[in-house]
Amino acid sequence: MPKSMNFYRDIVISVLLLAGVMVFMSGEFVISTALFCATSLLSNINFTV
Repeated sequence: MPKSMNFYRDIVISVLLLAGVMVFMSGEFVISTALFCATSLLSNINFTV
């Protein structure tokens, strides 16, 4: 995977993780669970172009 794709993927994963933490602290546990799930999936899937 090109370096720029890794960079954008890392940015998306970081934003989703931070959003999940913020939503978890506000008490919206269902939404935070969905965000953590999306973060986990994106960080473990190897995208090949």
